[in-house]
Parts: sequence; C-alpha cells; structure tokens
Amino acid sequence: MILLTEGQSMSRLFDLDWQLLADASLMIIAIFVLFLLMSFLLFNPARKMLQGRRDKIRGELETAKRDMETAGSLKEEYETKLREIDREAESILSEARKKALGNENQIIAEAREEAARILAHARKEAELEKQKMSDDVKKEIISVAALVAGKVVAASIDTTVQNQLIDETLKEMGEKTWLN
Repeated sequence: MILLTEGQSMSRLFDLDWQLLADASLMIIAIFVLFLLMSFLLFNPARKMLQGRRDKIRGELETAKRDMETAGSLKEEYETKLREIDREAESILSEARKKALGNENQIIAEAREEAARILAHARKEAELEKQKMSDDVKKEIISVAALVAGKVVAASIDTTVQNQLIDETLKEMGEKTWLN
C-alpha cells in the first residue's frame, strides 16, 4: 500500500506521455524488425524445408506411379512371353512328334526292305539247295544207271529183262526223286 503525504497528489498509474509513446513505438518497431528477422532466419527456412518435403513426397508418389505403370507393362510383357513360349513349346513338341512318326515310318520301311532282302536271299539259298539236290539226284541216277548197266552186262540178258530191271530200279528210287 502506498501512503500519500499531504502535498502529493495522486498520480495515474498509466500516464500517456511522449516518452511512453516513443518507447511503445520503438518496441513495436523492434518487434516488427525482430519478426522480419525471425521470418527471414527461421520461417523462410522452415517453409523451404516444408516445400522441399512436399516436392520430395510428390516426386516419390510420381516415381511410385511410374514404377507401378512400368511393373504393369513388364507383367504384361512377361505374360505375353510366357504365352509365346507355351506356343513355341507346343510347336516344338508337335514337330518332334512328326519327326518321330517319320523316323518310325522310315524304320518300318527299312525293316521291310531288310525282310525282303532276307526272303530273296533265302529263296536264292533254297534255289541253290534245290539245284544241289538235283545235281546229287542226277549223280545218284548216273550211279544207279551204271549199276544197272553193270548188272545188264553181267547178266547178259535180253531187253525184256533189262526193262524189268530199270523199272525195278526206278521203283526203288521212287518216282518223286526221279521227277525232281
């Protein structure tokens, strides 16, 4: 509490004088300068940092979008290549089947030719055997004829007896042997 003496008058708490106005003006100017200085030193870098962050996020979003589009196109290209590979594999298998059938037909044809050669060779062998047997039969006939002739000469018999001996000899040899 303030006590007043007799000669003092009560003064105001807040006097509006020129000094106060000058101090207030200087303080407002100082605050304004300080605000400008702080804005220049703090707010502008913060704004630049925030703008840079926005640009970075926007760039990352655009990059992600481009990457998604690229991934989509690569996926389509991959699926197209897979379909082409499937078609190519099917054509290769089809071609291999055709080759296998061709080889099978060729092998069968070669086997038939070989069988024909073997049959022709067997026929030649049979013909040669038949010829050999025929030659053997002829030799046998000659030897039989020589025996008959020896018997005829030895017996000195007549022609009826000779014919009878020849008939007997032929019967002994058999008609089939004689006719071959």
